[in-house]
Amino acid sequence: MGIEIIMQLETPEGCLLVLSLQSSSDKASILSILQVLGDLLSVGTDRRIHYMISKGGSEALLQTLVDTARTASPDYDILLPLFRLLAKVGLRDKKFGQKALELEALDVTLILARKNLTHSQNLLHCLWVLRVFASSVTTGAMLGINGAMELLFKVISPYTRKNTQTIRAATEVLAALLKSKSNTRRAVNRGYVTSLLRLHQDWHSHDTTNSYLQIRRGLLLCLRHIVTLRSGREAFLVAQGMETLFTIAQNCLDDKSMEPVTSALLQILRQCYPESPLPLVTVSSAYVFPVPGCSSSEPPCTLTEEDLEDDGDEEVDQDTDSKDVREEDDDLETDVDKLSSEPGLDRPEGELIQYEAMCHELSDSFEELASKFGDVLNFEDTQHANHCHIPSAASPPQHCFNTDQSWRQEKEDVVQTSILNMVKAGKATMHLYSKNRPIMKLCQSVQQNGLGTDSPGTFDTKAFLEEDAWNIEEISCPSINVFFSNSCKPRETDERISKLLHTHPRHIPFHDPCLYMAKTRKTRSVVDFKMMAFPDLWGHCPPPTAHSMLDRKWGIQRIKILEDIRRFIQPSDIVNKVVFSLDEPWPSQDSDFNCLRFSSTFESGNLRKAIQVRESEYDLLVNADVNSSQHQQWFYFKVSGMRAAVPYRFNIINCEKPNSQFNYGMQPTLYSVKEALLGRPNWIRTGSEICYYKNHYRQSTAATGGTSGKFYYTLTFAITFPHNEDVCYLAYHYPYTYSSLMTHLDILEKSINPRQVYFRKDVLCQTLGGNPCPLVTITAMPESKSADHLEQFRHRPYHVITARVHPGESNSSWVMKGILEFLVSNDPVARLLRENFMFKIIPMLNPDGVINGNHRCSLRGEDLNRQWLSPQAHLQPTVYHAKGLILYLNSIGRTPVVFCDLHGHSQKKNVFLYGCSMKETLWQAGCAAGGSALVEDVSYRMLPKILDKLAPAFTMSSCSFLVEKSRAATARVVVWREMGVSRSYTMESSYCGCNQGPYQGLQFGTGELEEMGAMFCLGLLILELKSVGCSPQLLAQATTLLNANEDTLDHHLQRCLDSSKFSSRNMSELDDEPPCMEEIDYIGDNSSDQEQIFSELDKQIQEYAFNKNKGQEDEEGTGRQRRAIP
Repeated sequence: MGIEIIMQLETPEGCLLVLSLQSSSDKASILSILQVLGDLLSVGTDRRIHYMISKGGSEALLQTLVDTARTASPDYDILLPLFRLLAKVGLRDKKFGQKALELEALDVTLILARKNLTHSQNLLHCLWVLRVFASSVTTGAMLGINGAMELLFKVISPYTRKNTQTIRAATEVLAALLKSKSNTRRAVNRGYVTSLLRLHQDWHSHDTTNSYLQIRRGLLLCLRHIVTLRSGREAFLVAQGMETLFTIAQNCLDDKSMEPVTSALLQILRQCYPESPLPLVTVSSAYVFPVPGCSSSEPPCTLTEEDLEDDGDEEVDQDTDSKDVREEDDDLETDVDKLSSEPGLDRPEGELIQYEAMCHELSDSFEELASKFGDVLNFEDTQHANHCHIPSAASPPQHCFNTDQSWRQEKEDVVQTSILNMVKAGKATMHLYSKNRPIMKLCQSVQQNGLGTDSPGTFDTKAFLEEDAWNIEEISCPSINVFFSNSCKPRETDERISKLLHTHPRHIPFHDPCLYMAKTRKTRSVVDFKMMAFPDLWGHCPPPTAHSMLDRKWGIQRIKILEDIRRFIQPSDIVNKVVFSLDEPWPSQDSDFNCLRFSSTFESGNLRKAIQVRESEYDLLVNADVNSSQHQQWFYFKVSGMRAAVPYRFNIINCEKPNSQFNYGMQPTLYSVKEALLGRPNWIRTGSEICYYKNHYRQSTAATGGTSGKFYYTLTFAITFPHNEDVCYLAYHYPYTYSSLMTHLDILEKSINPRQVYFRKDVLCQTLGGNPCPLVTITAMPESKSADHLEQFRHRPYHVITARVHPGESNSSWVMKGILEFLVSNDPVARLLRENFMFKIIPMLNPDGVINGNHRCSLRGEDLNRQWLSPQAHLQPTVYHAKGLILYLNSIGRTPVVFCDLHGHSQKKNVFLYGCSMKETLWQAGCAAGGSALVEDVSYRMLPKILDKLAPAFTMSSCSFLVEKSRAATARVVVWREMGVSRSYTMESSYCGCNQGPYQGLQFGTGELEEMGAMFCLGLLILELKSVGCSPQLLAQATTLLNANEDTLDHHLQRCLDSSKFSSRNMSELDDEPPCMEEIDYIGDNSSDQEQIFSELDKQIQEYAFNKNKGQEDEEGTGRQRRAIP
């Protein structure tokens, strides 16, 4: 018997101690050596084991096993500790199975197991080693060929209290073997599916104390691997497996101790739920728009069963255990030339001259402006109607806009609160929400009669509603042509709406319903929307109280999955009636009082189909982006006909993202028409029992470009409406329409003091859909027409800010709204910014997408934020001209100081920035040599650091400055690389809320998003004050403003110390959300499962050794005691 094992040991001197064992037939010596090896490998880290493996230790141990087993009478005193040692080493050797196969250790171990079927202790050790062998799919398949599964079924008996440790080990070996497709097919062909179901049912029914959960789980793992094949699923369904496990799962859901079993049960049930196409006539959008470069003659891609490829029987066994997995981000750009080079112009240089017309401020002599206003208004003596960024709690009524009169904002006194005072006090600008304050409830202040109470100062809306309740539907979604009809006598409905609008019950800053109506008439949509959504017409005020993140109900995902499965096996109560569809006619909703009524044919609306599943449950499908078959995420629709205090469940079944903040406390938003008419025009967060999970609907191969394996996801939530027969609107996030923007810009323009604020609206271009894309310029008017003042005016540096390139990211529009309102406000910081900078703002880069309810794309069905490298004027006009404008500024030596593109983020919390850094990218990719010689301006980190201290919603820890290949055509990267703007950013705002700082645990409202816009502006001022090139004049003005010198500037502008410390303490919590703890996936196995199983096996071996040693000690102690008794 030859054995040579080399071990690495660390002595205090740091030397290596080599222990060699030569061939020996002395049993005592061998046992001593095995004991020493076992002790040495049981302490410390795995480094010793890996060193031993690298020196041939695995082969030596396997050879010893083979030699010992082939003796005439195998000595189990040697074999048992050797088995334990083999299991420990084999768990960490990725090539262990292959080595065992080559040395014939597989056959030897199987033979020993067969000989010890009646000897549980010896058999247990054999099973431990077989479990390690089976972890390699290749050796697992070989074991199956040699009859391992038949052997294991002799060990796995019906319920018994004897030899349970051995039975558990056998189930785990069988589960590992069934990862091999060949073994799985063999198991199906031999009828093992029925046997496993019977065994599990027997153990489940008898194990009333849940003492043997691991055995039950092992049996379920076997079934889970089998049903990954189509033939396995068919056998499972024939054996009534769905019904059997569904009943068991229902009894396990509420018992947390049953977690190992429940998880496996749900995985099997979901895997066996028959895949099906979506209940749609086509995966393509219901809206089609003929645009350049797109063929409209192609037939729509319809969904058929053939589109759903099976993922099973054709797959061959592949052993990936021996492959080294490198954790390297292949998406990072590591080409230094690509990172550092500045490509040439993507258009003829002569074309840039057209953008001179969009920079009127650089050539304006201001002669016309001076004569235009004359002495009509004495702005010096009058507090102008300039709404502050902080809306006043009590504001006078707002005048409506009519066609026969020009709109003029009434002069008013507005309480102005400086943003600096708020920051110094460590308070939020808009709404300092405290977790100790009351949290908004949907049914708050709702009386027993189902209606709320009128707000002070409003007309008798309650009486109005009671008198005209039957007209609530028409009032809630009025025609765009109200007040503009050619008819001499307006319709009855128009008169009611007119009455409502002229008695608007609440002043909403920077909003006017009549002006909004006028703007909607000019907005062009693909399907020519005729109706307006009431929330957009009436307006929105941030609610007076905060919305906490929703506490996730334990097990909610599993409950919903089981309800879905119940549809398949118990369909008796399923209605399955289409109640709304953009694709096909459906029964008139007016005549059906047993279902809700839906609509989405208004600006930014998105709901394609509604199916009544049960009396108060509905499956909803959202529309794909126009000219696309993907990007189903944004929703915005009207629902009516509800009963108060009845929970309605909505399932949006065709979402695409693999995870969502809806799993981590986020709620959808709701707007109640009755609540708005009662003086509470608020979008609020609402919904309970919310979760987001993968469903059984399969994306077609046509939709995924031939790639199979993609599934849809379900967002499910329950809503309890506070009013009978109300009309409510539900949305993914707070909507902000294109018409709202155009209304806002008009009101802003008329609210500013034109002698102090330079506010100019231009049209960047016309979109593909025929809508003007606005460009806004904001700065301060020159002090006078003197040459010096005009020179200072024209040489102010530029900041460029864009937003809403992705239509579904409406939160970016609310941040932009805060930026616009702050920049034109009377705040001293805003005044300083205007006097020292020019702001070029494109508040909506994708108007067409916003108008038509897209989530991601333009009317061509393409992501405009992937078109910045080579945009074309006739295909991507907004991006083409936005880039052209920045190129023009760059060509005349006016490169922007900061470029920022505002976005929304669906899988992270807080607000953060993405920037660009060559060095950080190369370092992250492990290319330190390539970046060592680079010289880079590190000032790109300054603005996010400033915002981290200023803005309660912002966190530096989520910021990233890596440049990925997949982001090479984004605005951030192109402006950084081609225009040389080192401070080129993407600002990401969470759809959800914050998990740090003053807003920790709260969801974002529109107030917090607008506040972030104001804080961003303040950050730009601090950035300039910290820069080397800051003018002494600006520094002096800022010092005067703060009543302090520049040395104490930082102190005054930092968040309070406690908030700063809190943020730093929680940096580790601000990464991407982890997978949901109860996430149930279809996959049969993954690396985390493998690690868990190996950890459990290690633990079993250690416990056995401990109990064995403890038993020997007890026995020796008992013997000594007996000998001591006379």
